Amino acid sequence: MKGKILIVDDLADFRKLLRDALEGENLITEADSKAALDKALTQEQPDLVFLDVKLPDGNGLDLLPTIKKRWPETEVIVLTGAPDDQEAVSWAVEATKRGAYNFIRKSAQFDFEKLLADVNNALERRRQTEETSMLRRALETMSGTASPVFQSAAMREVVRTVERIAPSDVAVLITGESGTGKEVIADLLHAFSPRSKGRIVKINCAALPRELIESELFGSVKGAFTGAHSDREGLFRQAEGGTLLLDEISEMPIDTQSKLLRVLQDQEVRPVGGKTTYKTNCRLIAATNRKTEEAIAQGKLREDLFYRISAISVHLPPLRERREDIMPLANAFLKRFAAQANRVIKGFSPAAVERLTNFDWPGNVRQLQNEVQRTVLLSEGDQVEASDLSVTQVRTTGDGGDTNFTLLEGVERSAIIQMLKETGGNKLETAKRLGIGRQTLYNKIKAYGIEV
Repeated sequence: MKGKILIVDDLADFRKLLRDALEGENLITEADSKAALDKALTQEQPDLVFLDVKLPDGNGLDLLPTIKKRWPETEVIVLTGAPDDQEAVSWAVEATKRGAYNFIRKSAQFDFEKLLADVNNALERRRQTEETSMLRRALETMSGTASPVFQSAAMREVVRTVERIAPSDVAVLITGESGTGKEVIADLLHAFSPRSKGRIVKINCAALPRELIESELFGSVKGAFTGAHSDREGLFRQAEGGTLLLDEISEMPIDTQSKLLRVLQDQEVRPVGGKTTYKTNCRLIAATNRKTEEAIAQGKLREDLFYRISAISVHLPPLRERREDIMPLANAFLKRFAAQANRVIKGFSPAAVERLTNFDWPGNVRQLQNEVQRTVLLSEGDQVEASDLSVTQVRTTGDGGDTNFTLLEGVERSAIIQMLKETGGNKLETAKRLGIGRQTLYNKIKAYGIEV
């Protein structure tokens, strides 16, 4: 395992000995005294420090707490040339108390194989510590304890759940309306899991034609069907050792769900048209914007598959049910997009805040993000005013009842209703005439409360 290693020892020959043993894959720096170490402490943090007990201008054990305070995630291996066994044991105990990872005694018969094993173990522990710290910082940010993004009780509970389950291998089902951030949660679960070195492979089950989804998931062999001109690697194989996200799983054909259930049970995949199976090893995360009980009742989701993929369920509430998160999210988006546009925007005026927090956001976080990005690009002042926002509380009456929509959304809703009337309620034809995808149309029908 590669890492940045600092060797603190006054003996040049011993530093060279360690450098020759470790330099192949590691970046090595050296310090020959306490003074040199003090200087190193102001520079880039190493992954591992070799620290000699006896330095010409100080005691390594006394310096150990300073190192751990400055670089808390850095592992330290203490070195000593003490010839006396009892003295060496005493120092080893004291070094461990002060935070050392390990203690190595110098000798003429230096065990380099053990040294390399200790280094690899220390670097692996350093990596795990860093990932845990990254997860905690990310979750603290999301939950509102540092630069808050989420302040609502509901989202703080989601964050706590993510923190608990990310290191495991259990299947997870993420539910919530379109735009609530299901993919973000999936990314977090993967990034802070032991599978983070592998890929996270994503597929939207609603976006693929029925006849291609099995080939996409499981792979296919040449000649398995018309157009299969070569062998195809499926997503299960692409996600080997990583994570597979099946978005909108309730839009997957029922017969494909049956085959997916078999794959999950046997941990084996057979490509379409193939005669042999291969083992699969990936973590499954599924997501849906449907209410699962309704999807099961309507025959959209197999009940046995639901129980298989929902060992842990994470529900993301819509933004209108957690208004405490609207302004923290809006401010975070404003900071990001203003920096990207090289603009200085101080924040939102009180009138703009009121408009944002009172709007129902049918498109949830995704719509809020798009609104802030549009505002950054089009506004002219150093503060976002209510007049800069496109969200206005326009009442639109239609088949779905009275709902708050932006002026643009009101026009879009009316256009969809009119086209549905012209096509006799044919959603596929309506989507084609409007120039949008079928699933996009379904999402808009649901978001705008249109009854077909």
